[in-house]
Amino acid sequence: MIWRVYLKLCLLLALLTAAGCHAGSTNDPAAPNPTTNTTMKFPVQKTDAEWRKELTPEQYAVLREAGTERPFTGQYWNTKDPGIYRCAACGAVIFTSDTKFDSGCGWPSFYDLAAKGTVVLRDDDKYGMHRTEVLCANCGSHLGHVFDDGPAPTGQRYCINSVSMKFEPTKEAATNTPDGKK
Repeated sequence: MIWRVYLKLCLLLALLTAAGCHAGSTNDPAAPNPTTNTTMKFPVQKTDAEWRKELTPEQYAVLREAGTERPFTGQYWNTKDPGIYRCAACGAVIFTSDTKFDSGCGWPSFYDLAAKGTVVLRDDDKYGMHRTEVLCANCGSHLGHVFDDGPAPTGQRYCINSVSMKFEPTKEAATNTPDGKK
């Protein structure tokens, strides 16, 4: 099992290195969905200039241009504190720590959403492979991808960029000492 994860990670790194992490804007609400050829509409609508003003350059590259941060470098890939994860662009609650798990892929991984309807899934066929892109249902920002190799009960692995989220610890997490003990 571990060797398969390692192999997948190596292949993904090789593809990202060869193709570059910037995939171009795939989550622009004005861009048609390549599968259905329909335009997606999201409740939060902002201009490109507004997004650039509100987001850091790294956040903009990931959230608005569907970029990817390097594995094992994001702020939350190894976070174990209890809390909620919000979309860094609009603040919508996307995931909770209750469904976070260590997948070994180098990005924060979750087996379920905080609530049904918090994300929109879209086919992503870039780099010669088929994946399912995860977008915030509130603002259309790119969060990451979902795969069907996660743990029970869902079998899903939402592989999400740290920079696309903001972690909000619960009071219990705020009272923990640095060594994780109360």
